[in-house]
Amino acid sequence: MHILAMAMPESETLPGSDPLVDAHVSEAQDYSARAGGRNVEARGSMGLGGPFSAYGVVVAAETTFSGLVQPDLSHESPIPARFAEVTLGREAKNQCSSHPGVQTSLISLREGDPPKNGELGIHPLFPCEFDMTRPPSSVAGGDNISVTKGVVSRVEPTQYVHGSTMLMAIQIDAAINPGNSGGPAIMGDKVAGVAFQNLSGAENIGYIIPVPVIKQFIVGVEERGKYVGFCSLGLTCQRTENVQLREHFHMRPDMTGVLVSKINPLSKAHGILKEDDIVLAFDGVPIANDGTVPFRNRERITFDHLVSMKKPNEIAEVEILRGGVEHKFSITLQPLQPLVPVHQFDKLPSYFIFAGLVFVPLTQPYLHEYGEDWYNTSPRRLCERALRELPKKAGEQLVILSQVLMDDINAGYERLTELQVMKVNGVEVENLKHLRQLVEDCSEESLRFDLDDRRVAVLNYELAKVATSRILKRHRIPSAMSSDLNEPEGQEMELAFMS
Repeated sequence: MHILAMAMPESETLPGSDPLVDAHVSEAQDYSARAGGRNVEARGSMGLGGPFSAYGVVVAAETTFSGLVQPDLSHESPIPARFAEVTLGREAKNQCSSHPGVQTSLISLREGDPPKNGELGIHPLFPCEFDMTRPPSSVAGGDNISVTKGVVSRVEPTQYVHGSTMLMAIQIDAAINPGNSGGPAIMGDKVAGVAFQNLSGAENIGYIIPVPVIKQFIVGVEERGKYVGFCSLGLTCQRTENVQLREHFHMRPDMTGVLVSKINPLSKAHGILKEDDIVLAFDGVPIANDGTVPFRNRERITFDHLVSMKKPNEIAEVEILRGGVEHKFSITLQPLQPLVPVHQFDKLPSYFIFAGLVFVPLTQPYLHEYGEDWYNTSPRRLCERALRELPKKAGEQLVILSQVLMDDINAGYERLTELQVMKVNGVEVENLKHLRQLVEDCSEESLRFDLDDRRVAVLNYELAKVATSRILKRHRIPSAMSSDLNEPEGQEMELAFMS
């Protein structure tokens, strides 16, 4: 197994190689998730991609396009690559599509027919045939192409670090280093996957995205013009390896399955399945007591993999045991968005400022502002909700008081930051747009914010409106709210679903 890689420093675009495409992300103004519309330092980065001739697109690591950036693709081979300049997430223009859970981006050709082997710098090692059982990866340390070898250690669902998603991945013992993520993994004359991450603190443990996941991503973009994510049942399940547990739920000795402990309210399974159901089989495939199903030769894999390989709106047959009676249900599968978004690509942070109080929706990028050890250094209550709480309805957000821009009007409220806003004048807050409406529609003399931990902030409404203009001018903030809060409801929901 061989891994092709091109090491790329952050300051310049290097010459391309036949099977690779260098992606230079031009420096762009970055915006802090906590800055309330104020910009922070600009930065740029580099990445690597490999053309897949069967689809006429480039599959590059998501890290190449993380943030609000403008990729500049170049290829200095004798045959120029006619790739369009793209901005991440603008699928409507049929230029680029990305999904953070997959950690890949698709960049389509600007014009012309799909490429053939030998054209556009595509190496003969990239035929239209894929073989998942043959991996490699990438290495850094120089400017020229480097090739390294590795063997497959295991194939199983793994947490995709960049997307916080559990999908199938191939573990290998070849080195994967910063700058070469996105390099093609090949064996013989077939693509085996895309290198994308390693295991922190361990030596020679890397991962590649296998072909089934890549194909699912590509087909989704081809069919819909954009990618909406991988399907999920929205279930949290518990193993049933304990004999007494199985007896309590009336499982016969020949029965195996997992216990449903929680159901996402936005899932199609909500209202069909119930807590304490035993899921016996998925699409006719029996589920073991440890939640696994047969996979390849004498291997097993969690049944979530079967779910993730379904297309959106595809129907699955789920067999369950409820109160000792077996049932079979047909459930429509869909991608599910978390209550707290994991990523905010190609999207400026949302914010609303009133009387110097900066309100933002809770996102994981917001928590990442606390540094690499954000899980331990960010506010514990917000972190737990971000990772574990489920949405109760579509469009719901956790709105927090991010910071206080000091002024006489808000004196004493600076200690109330990092708390969730529960109510405005007695009305529960659904999302940031709803909070803005509640504030602007206030007809009382005082405006009351009920925060988490039973904290309260009260403002004189008329004085607060005057103070808002004064504070914005002092801090040179052009608007009291982000532009997305003025977008029509339908457009906003679509953007939220894509992010």
